[in-house]
Amino acid sequence: MPIIKTILVDDEPRGLKSLQKLLQFHCPAVEVISCCSSATEAKNEIFELHPDLVFLDIAMPGKTGLDMLAELPEVNFEVIFVTAYSDYMTQAFHFSAVDYLLKPVDEDLLIQAVSRVEKKLDRNENDYVTTKKDQLETFLYNMQHASVNQKKLCIPSITGFEVIEIADIIYCEASANYTNFYFTNRSPICASKQIHEYEQLLSDCNFIRTHKSFLVNLQHIKEYVRGEGGSLILSNGSEVEVSRRKKDWLMTKMKSFYKF
Repeated sequence: MPIIKTILVDDEPRGLKSLQKLLQFHCPAVEVISCCSSATEAKNEIFELHPDLVFLDIAMPGKTGLDMLAELPEVNFEVIFVTAYSDYMTQAFHFSAVDYLLKPVDEDLLIQAVSRVEKKLDRNENDYVTTKKDQLETFLYNMQHASVNQKKLCIPSITGFEVIEIADIIYCEASANYTNFYFTNRSPICASKQIHEYEQLLSDCNFIRTHKSFLVNLQHIKEYVRGEGGSLILSNGSEVEVSRRKKDWLMTKMKSFYKF
């Protein structure tokens, strides 16, 4: 089993010791090569030691973990954020598909996070670095932009991730265990996740599940066609079905989004 050279970053000594012990007991592939109590110290250690993985606290006095990442010329290591987060930060994590652990760290979730890192390190090096860069850049961007219309989403595909503007998504369509995304300005993408996962993720971003097969961006609805459930005409001319049991919920959402 390849050794994962790891740096821990947290301004709380108790947090560092606790995480180090959990890794020692439950993650034998992880070798902790440095423990840092500030972002500045961590930056110096990263340059000198070239880690495979960094466990990074975000909220630290002075320079934050995010500040430190933004200063690095490149991020050629995996990052697992360890933090107490707000609801908005949780959303940014999920949109960007980056790994995070909530304090106090749960040992089972820690094991799962390290396992994902091991799988990523086994990938082709160039693909791995590109994917990681896109994910972290998307996370940093989403942390700085609170507006739904400005957020970005990392969509996992067979080859890695694609980063898209949420406002450009017209609708999503279920396809067995996959989800097809349709956009205003590019060809469709097939994502390697089921549509119900995106329904949960995009529920606060003006998206609504109109049918078991469709998740629609309210901003791109142009017309409602009456029927038993009816259908929607979208901004690209597509027509998607509305199930009978979803009709009333759709009308409620549209009345809150548009002026009637």
